[in-house]
Amino acid sequence: MSTSGAEAATVRTRVRIPLRFADGFSVSADAVTFHGLADGLEHVAMVFGDITTGTPLVRPHSECLTGDVFGSARCDCGPQLREAVERISATGGVLLYLRQEGRGIGLYNKLDAYALQDTGLDTYAANAALGLPEDGRDYTVAAQMLDALGVRKIDLLSNNPDKAEQLRKLGVSVRRRVPTGVFATENNLRYLRAKVDHTGHTITLSSLVS
Repeated sequence: MSTSGAEAATVRTRVRIPLRFADGFSVSADAVTFHGLADGLEHVAMVFGDITTGTPLVRPHSECLTGDVFGSARCDCGPQLREAVERISATGGVLLYLRQEGRGIGLYNKLDAYALQDTGLDTYAANAALGLPEDGRDYTVAAQMLDALGVRKIDLLSNNPDKAEQLRKLGVSVRRRVPTGVFATENNLRYLRAKVDHTGHTITLSSLVS
């Protein structure tokens, strides 16, 4: 597998963890950590079921403290994470939990961008106004993690075409891209529309109230 010159990562620790969500859904996963990830950050893979046969379902999920932990309704990250765990656990696959808060700009910058969004900018324009990348994420570590797990071919659970394009360039065979659900609320509809209009996310919003 090509990972743009990055050296191969190796598995560091694998430990079984029972997961329970606020709505009562529960499942167990193997949490896997790694040596040798290109950016030196502590990314983790949650492995569900047998990933050694067939084509596992894989979601690279960017960390979102506000949405994943505190249930912020300004984005759809928390519901996407919950959905991904259930769908992947049903078929067998991997959730890659990537330390890429705010599409790679960090927590404080993301909150600064929120403040600018409150003045009328969309999520991408707010990042740009701060002198930051609209989307600074790089999926080299995701490819390294999959390679270390022995996964060469995947079904990608994502609405984001850039994830599939980057992973393919890094040597991951993406058989197909599987859209996530649409988790629109009054609080995140502008955010979701910006994803559709700006980066071609496969989210259908036409039937939702503006």
